Amino acid sequence: MDYMAKQVKKTKEYRKPGHFNNQRPASSDAAVARPTTKIDSQENKSNPMILISVGLVVCLALFTYYHLLTMFQMKDLSDALPMPDQRIFGYTVADIEAPRGAMDSDAVGQLNYLHKTAGFLFPMFTAVFSMLLFIRWIPNRQTRWLAWLAPLGFAVADIWENFAIDALFNHDLSAGAVLLASILTTVRWALLIITAGLVVGLGAVRANRGLKRKMLAIREGTS
Repeated sequence: MDYMAKQVKKTKEYRKPGHFNNQRPASSDAAVARPTTKIDSQENKSNPMILISVGLVVCLALFTYYHLLTMFQMKDLSDALPMPDQRIFGYTVADIEAPRGAMDSDAVGQLNYLHKTAGFLFPMFTAVFSMLLFIRWIPNRQTRWLAWLAPLGFAVADIWENFAIDALFNHDLSAGAVLLASILTTVRWALLIITAGLVVGLGAVRANRGLKRKMLAIREGTS
């Protein structure tokens, strides 16, 4: 009997407390991992929006510098006459002849320089970051393509308009050249307004939806 009791004691296994901790069910590990996965997915979604938001701020800064600062300063070189770029509803041959007669070669060179720098960067940045924003905010592919037409058309019309206006000041003036530049100016302002309206409108819709979700979550939490 003593021999049998010793055998039973030998077969008994001593288990340390850590041994039980290692045998936690896999479901608990999965439950711990889920919040981390959700946080990572939220960070992946927010990182592109940070880049796009910074890009849109740069676009706004370029617009302020180009249209509200330098173009108004050009009036000092043209006897207070506005530049063709600022005439939203177009212009005639007489509207171009007046600044042509008032501006010297240095003033014309300054206008050409603005067109090649800020006048090029602003439409390009606006088109690129608006299209990236529409990718994030418009899930439907066909609707997204339609929304892309505004910033793409704006960039093409704006850059083309820069060359057309430069030609008005550097070459012989003709009614056809003035008409082309005038149409491009009006079209690019219209497309810029449409692009800005899409960005602001989509942002307002998403902000309204987010506010409704938060209000619903608060109501469910208090009920």
